[in-house]
Amino acid sequence: MSEVKDVEFLEYVVKELVDNPESVKVDRKVDEMGVLITLDVDREDMGKIIGKSGNTAKAIRTLLRVVGMKNNSRVNLKINEPEGSVHPAPSYSETPTEEVSAPAPEMDAGSVDDAMEDLKSL
Repeated sequence: MSEVKDVEFLEYVVKELVDNPESVKVDRKVDEMGVLITLDVDREDMGKIIGKSGNTAKAIRTLLRVVGMKNNSRVNLKINEPEGSVHPAPSYSETPTEEVSAPAPEMDAGSVDDAMEDLKSL
């Protein structure tokens, strides 16, 4: 039952964000570490899923963890890089123009209330 909920939730959210919903593919695997959901999207939609500074991807991961907590499972999301995608060469200077943020802290398998508080801080 929880398999249906997390996959359906992810597909619904992602298909509403992208321009090519027919290209969205979701794969779910369960092991001793928990649930790993792998997401594939069209190359042109990758920016919409990642979002500015990765904020959209972070929010999707947080929401998936909430869905997982309600079903007593640890859910992680891996977003696959589409074939043929090209990264612009990073430009480095002596004085950085952007702040580097610390990685998001891992959520314990705490309560749904804790996860909701994390969402409010985004």
